[in-house]
Amino acid sequence: MFSFFKKKSTATLASLIPQGYVDIHSHLLPGIDDGAKDEADSLSLINSLKEYGFSQFVTTPHVLTGVWNNTRDGILATEDKHKEYLRLNGMHEPFKAAAEYLIDDVFLKRIDQEPLLAIKGDYVLVEMSYLAAPLQLYEAIYQMQLKGYQPILAHPERYLFYHFKQEEYAKLKKAGCKFQVNLLSVTGYYGKHVCDIAQKLLDEGMIDFAGSDTHHERHTAAFCNPVLLKDTAPLIKAMENNAMFGV
Repeated sequence: MFSFFKKKSTATLASLIPQGYVDIHSHLLPGIDDGAKDEADSLSLINSLKEYGFSQFVTTPHVLTGVWNNTRDGILATEDKHKEYLRLNGMHEPFKAAAEYLIDDVFLKRIDQEPLLAIKGDYVLVEMSYLAAPLQLYEAIYQMQLKGYQPILAHPERYLFYHFKQEEYAKLKKAGCKFQVNLLSVTGYYGKHVCDIAQKLLDEGMIDFAGSDTHHERHTAAFCNPVLLKDTAPLIKAMENNAMFGV
């Protein structure tokens, strides 16, 4: 099935998007974080992604204490309002809000204070600081699982502090984390080192899902860039795995 891509691909990222692709990581709710600026901007980003074959959207605004102080109720209220705007403007594809939670000092308290916004079922997207892994990382993963959540770590390839500690990826997987690669990582959008780690994680079968992490039009435009992977089959499989989150 994937023999065409066994050698280094010259395909664009857009050309690899599978039919019916369900995106599970984006920042399309307007004015709520560093993603879409307003409703019109969100609709424009969605329409661009639809042209690439995206068929369903789970948008995941940041929950980052002191920067983006989003709450469950606030996100859901914004979702309700925006879905009506999208409907009135001809966008009828499935669209729902979850969240991307930063594992920080407040996160463990948050788990006890309110139900987390899941992508679907018990799957919850989490991220770390780009500076260093949190001291409470494994405690947070453990407590999430005690509460019945399945953590999905967003863009593990982008945490530079793990690039020379490959054993940490295996440790996270053993602890019960699923991994979600950013699609743009495989085009070199975030740099060669990130692309190289994305390829290594994909080749080793460690990536479970894939997301666009779309914030703005520079991201959507970059889907026209070539994929730098030698073998795109694991990436395509990760995108196909997202189907489990569809409606």
